[in-house]
Amino acid sequence: MAEQTTADNETYYVPEQSKLAICMAIAVAIMVVGVGDGINSLNPKFADVANPNGWMIFYTGLGCFILTLFSWFRVTIIEEKQGLNSPQLKHSYVLGMQWFIFSEVMFFACFFGVLFYARNLSVPWLAGEGDGALTNEYLWSGFEYSWPLVSTPQETVGIANQVIANNGEFTSAREVVDPWHIPLINTILLVISSVTVHFAHSALKANKRKAFNNWLAISLLLGFTFVGFQIYEYYEAYTHLGLTLESGIYGSTFFILTGFHGFHVCMGGIMLAVQWLRSISRGDFTPEEHFGFEASSWYWHFVDVVWLGLFLFVYII
Repeated sequence: MAEQTTADNETYYVPEQSKLAICMAIAVAIMVVGVGDGINSLNPKFADVANPNGWMIFYTGLGCFILTLFSWFRVTIIEEKQGLNSPQLKHSYVLGMQWFIFSEVMFFACFFGVLFYARNLSVPWLAGEGDGALTNEYLWSGFEYSWPLVSTPQETVGIANQVIANNGEFTSAREVVDPWHIPLINTILLVISSVTVHFAHSALKANKRKAFNNWLAISLLLGFTFVGFQIYEYYEAYTHLGLTLESGIYGSTFFILTGFHGFHVCMGGIMLAVQWLRSISRGDFTPEEHFGFEASSWYWHFVDVVWLGLFLFVYII
């Protein structure tokens, strides 16, 4: 541990050297290798060359990731409770969380961009719109554009009639997801949970511990209920609607966007759950010192805003 003094005589705590950053990088690398091998093993074309233990490697990396994250946060919490964090260091935490959320914004912007490109450019080109007249004539003659894509080019033209551009068999969904059923319920759940998180934050700043714990517990219940409904929606999609990852570009973009969002809801829920457990078991947080909860609440509001975009552009429009 070291301490540095600024021109204003402010003591700035500099943490000791740590290997946790290196451990985190190694864990993420193991996860990437594992998920790559795992996905390749699902494709018969690559089953012979893919590592059959890909998913086991991924779960090993995930375990290391969680353990490293737990250790890192534990050290940070201990430092905070010991009063080592100066105002300048606290400000660096705020900036770090803001940059992290910004990186997540760019992450989802990429996938929304994929959805826009597929819906407004590539699929219409395949149907002969715009600059795609020759593409439609020579590759997928007879294919007509519609969204959601209820008939893939392979089904319209037939695989036997298009050898050059064919890259696999795809079966479109029998039906599309009804936005006014489970998606609407999930939208209401997330919006309400964002409001209850705000109520919890207001209660904490007013030093109302019991109200804070109760509002946060309600937020957690709403958040994990959302996850439960999404799991049920996936079951319905696969078993009754015929909507799968093999349903062409519509199925791929649907599951990538909603699946990654569901993963982020789980992450945000775990973050809030940790803050709730800290509050009820150890009495952590004061009206002045509660950045752990505040950062988690920022992330939860971000997840809520992303879902509103998904509900609009994936389910409705």
